[in-house]
Formats: sequence, C-alpha cells, structure tokens
Amino acid sequence: MSEGRLFQPDVLITEQFAVARRRRSALSSEKRLMLAVLEHALDDYQKYVVAQDRIGRALFAEAADWIARTTNDGVFSFEHISETLDIDPGYLRRGVAAWHKRLVTASHRTTQVSVGEPHELIQAAS
Repeated sequence: MSEGRLFQPDVLITEQFAVARRRRSALSSEKRLMLAVLEHALDDYQKYVVAQDRIGRALFAEAADWIARTTNDGVFSFEHISETLDIDPGYLRRGVAAWHKRLVTASHRTTQVSVGEPHELIQAAS
C-alpha cells in the first residue's frame, strides 16, 4: 500500500485546524501553545499508528490515551484545550476514530499492516 494514500488528511481534522490556524495570529500565547500541543498529539497519533518499533508504539499509545481521556483535569488536558480553542472535543474524537477505522479497513483490504489499537476512541465514538 502506498504510504501517501494511507495518510491522506482527514477532511474533518483539516477543516478544524484550518480555522484554528487562521486564528493563530490573533490567539494569545497560551492558546498558541495549546494549539501546538493538540497538533503534536494528532501528528503523533497519525504518524505512529502503524509503528513497529517500541518508541513509535509508545508515542502512539500516549497520544491515543490523551485524546481518549474525557476528564478535564488540567490546563493541558484534551478536553480543556479543545474547549479553549472552540473545538468540540467529542466531534474531534469521533473524527479521529473514523480516520482510524478507515485506516484499519484499508489496511485489511490491501495488506496485513499492524495498526495500533485506538483504545477507547472507537468505542466512545460509536
């Protein structure tokens, strides 16, 4: 399977970040930092979902756990960051889960690529 086709940007995520990026110059320093944290987690989730090495799998698991956590227990929790940036955390979570599900379906159709477990994301989005 071509890696370029495997990691095509998801419309949901792309549209939400396009809006956030346009507002970046108007954001406070704290909100720019929050947006960077969110982007980093989503990048790690997508980049390492098919990782075969220990470090890549750990980075994927950390990002997946952070995204799946529904508690608003800190300034840099997924819930708090999403809400502060006017992004519905449930909507974004469902989009990530849908992307993951499409990836799993596509990988099973073409090859037996080992895809990371989405943890609670797919179950929470159902």
